[in-house]
Amino acid sequence: MLWRLVVAILGVCLIPSCLSDVQLSSNVILEPYDLLFDTAVEAYYKGDWMTVILNMERALRNKAAIRRVKAHCRITCANQSAFGEPLSSMVVPVPGAGSVEDLGFFQKIMKRADCVNTCESEKIGPPTIHKVTEDVDLEFKKRTPYNYLQVAYFKINKLDKAVAAANTFFLANPDHMEMKQNLDYYRMMAGVQQEDFKDLEARPHMAEFLAGKRYYSSDSFGLAIDHFEAAVEEYFSADQECRALCEGAYVYDGYNYMEYSADLFQSMTDHYMQILNCKQRCSVELASTAGKDKPFEDFLPSHFNYLQFSYYSSEKYEQAIEWAKTYLLFHPEEEVMNQNLAYYSAMLGEDKAAAISARLVVKQHIQQSLLEKELLYFAYEVFGITFVDPDSWTPADVMPLKLREKQKTERETAARITEEIGNLMKEIETLVEEKNKESTDIAKIVREGGPLLFDDIKITMTSKQLNGSQRVLLDGFISEGECRELTRLSNAAALKGDGYQGRPSPHSPYESFQGVTVLKAIKLGQEETVPLKSARLFFDMSEKVRGVMESYFRLDSPLYFSYSHLVCRSAIDEKQDDRDDLSHLVHADNCLLVSELNECIKEPPAYTNRDYSAILYLNDDFEGGDFIFTELDSKTVTAEVRPQCGRVVGFGAGNENPHGVRAVTKGQRCAVALWFTLDPKHEEKVTYLSVNSSGIVYIMSFFLSFYVVMGYFVI
Repeated sequence: MLWRLVVAILGVCLIPSCLSDVQLSSNVILEPYDLLFDTAVEAYYKGDWMTVILNMERALRNKAAIRRVKAHCRITCANQSAFGEPLSSMVVPVPGAGSVEDLGFFQKIMKRADCVNTCESEKIGPPTIHKVTEDVDLEFKKRTPYNYLQVAYFKINKLDKAVAAANTFFLANPDHMEMKQNLDYYRMMAGVQQEDFKDLEARPHMAEFLAGKRYYSSDSFGLAIDHFEAAVEEYFSADQECRALCEGAYVYDGYNYMEYSADLFQSMTDHYMQILNCKQRCSVELASTAGKDKPFEDFLPSHFNYLQFSYYSSEKYEQAIEWAKTYLLFHPEEEVMNQNLAYYSAMLGEDKAAAISARLVVKQHIQQSLLEKELLYFAYEVFGITFVDPDSWTPADVMPLKLREKQKTERETAARITEEIGNLMKEIETLVEEKNKESTDIAKIVREGGPLLFDDIKITMTSKQLNGSQRVLLDGFISEGECRELTRLSNAAALKGDGYQGRPSPHSPYESFQGVTVLKAIKLGQEETVPLKSARLFFDMSEKVRGVMESYFRLDSPLYFSYSHLVCRSAIDEKQDDRDDLSHLVHADNCLLVSELNECIKEPPAYTNRDYSAILYLNDDFEGGDFIFTELDSKTVTAEVRPQCGRVVGFGAGNENPHGVRAVTKGQRCAVALWFTLDPKHEEKVTYLSVNSSGIVYIMSFFLSFYVVMGYFVI
């Protein structure tokens, strides 16, 4: 890692914008994209948004550049050193000359290897610095960088880029409920355009294909033709790149590297069959798109089907014939297409139609693919190297009959075993979950019930009464007068507070929203915009809640403030008719709730550092707005709390406590939302508020959490 870092720092060009496709000079060393990713993530947790953007964008561009360079070098070197050429010294066959021909073959192998290594080293530096772990590779496959980017761009008010990043991430993660909420919120924001919802990872061949389908569906056949023709061209470019990238290192899947002892020709066979398997899978990769569970069926032939009909609809029979014949290369017996071809030929004239051939590049593609399949089936039959054909158009006689029968039996057996194992695993998981839940609930219930520290605070409901764990409802925290003072503080700070200024809530378009943090309240007090004693009360009450939570739940380590927010939500009177939403959707505070799967995933950008939450209510003179606990399905309500002055609901911030807020349908609902962490590194800290003879003096040491991302400040 140290060597990689030194090389990266000494690189002449660290910003991929200086790269033009694959034409890189020999003095360029690309900075490893995993290091850039790590730097961006570290900056994210510091709230350094510009550094997040700079390094995450670089990481994405460098990764793409490395892919392009590797494909370019392998394709270029293959064109320069084809294996099929005979040795110039071998004019006629000579008895016993096989070994000499072998030398010629391996000479070409070594020249190809030298060509590829030299090309890649000159363009992107030593190959070792670009090796990444499986974890990092998975993060990029999941499009995680765009999750960080959407937050960073939102924080610097670059909404078009935030929307594009959010949409790009969501397309690959359609079950990510928090990102779905973010996108819904973006759609309500002024200045956001529909064209901002881009897929930044869209591949050209798929983008052209989908555009062609849209125009085809609207009977705009001329435009459909343009896009489908472009899609075919882009498809074969992408296929060439995909196949070139298959020519990587051998993956010892199922083998211990040290125990692998195949001889020269067996090891060559193993590696080459692995490469051919990968190349055959390119048809699946190119037929896949983000947000679609399965690849498009019969993807490449479907281009030709759309084209033949689009040209026919445009009365261009020559092109319709060409694409109909091209489609029939894949499905020669298809009755409808043969009828179409006969009709087009009659319209154009049989002689002219006979002279038109299928597209040459497609013929060559099919020929190459069938030869690869024959080799793979031979290796399957002779060496037992498994191959599952990904294409539906492959002629049945390509696979040997015995192998066909064997594979059919194996598939049936595998399907049955998979089903049985799946059922067994579900039973085991259910038993384990029930046992763990029972043990955890017992442990948590035993630990609850510590002293409340103040005589006027009373326990109203425990975890058992609230039908869960790590839950408590307390009353008597503050007086009616203090509730009114904090409510006035929220209203007074609304125009100067956190920037919402009574705008529609980020959680519901039927409510307005205003809020102020402890830090902002103190600064406003210093500026004499709000009373200083109100800001002090905000701080003191927050500290009081923190102390009681720490004591009641009998925590072994202290709680620290993660974030505190005084918030009022108001019903917008003219928008309450037929309302059926929540004031805030059900969620958990330190994980991403996926209610469809009954799961809560603890990963950024959820606030994974949050351990406990509490809400101090300030009033009850409004309609709706009850707080609810639910199961992980977000629908089954387990407990409901009616807000009132001085009431606190406290709970663990994890997956045991999904919660939300019912719609506020009339009036204004105010409360102090508090999140706590057991990790002092994530503390939001207001160190001192002291009073002397001259008045109130501020000695502040704020370590403010950067977690002020839309969609998460919840009460």
